Amino acid sequence: MTDYTDLLPRMDAAEARMAALALDPPPGLTDADPTTGERWDAGQAWAHVAEFIPFWQGEVEKVVAAYAGEPVPFGRTKEDPGRVGYIEANRNEPPTEQMARLAGSLTLFRGYLAALSAADWSARGLHPRLGEMTVAAFVERFIVAHLEEHADQLEKLAADA
Repeated sequence: MTDYTDLLPRMDAAEARMAALALDPPPGLTDADPTTGERWDAGQAWAHVAEFIPFWQGEVEKVVAAYAGEPVPFGRTKEDPGRVGYIEANRNEPPTEQMARLAGSLTLFRGYLAALSAADWSARGLHPRLGEMTVAAFVERFIVAHLEEHADQLEKLAADA
């Protein structure tokens, strides 16, 4: 992949799914995370979705700016204190406000992606858990698939309610 055109329809669809879910947040807890066993309420999922787009855009920018043939360290793990702290501090914010933040972040991110060159998409980063990845691979994993996963998670909560 040399650009984001394959990812854009998926990102758009996940954003639309999230927008529909913001209007009536479901009660209950998510299924357990397969690696940590952690279960979240909808507020925690919303807080995370609202914070991760700007975080990962910053990581893409870092890799693109610093790449000179060797993988650039990037990313975080689920235990990152900034991630955990943000989720806890913002879990009670209304989902409609979280959705507004998400939509604004996605608009900025789409604009950033549109300006990337083929070389930028091929730049390589080094994630602490997943190892070496191209910008294209980590945009797909940490933005698009991640947004889809949380939309699935919130839809399941709503269906179970």
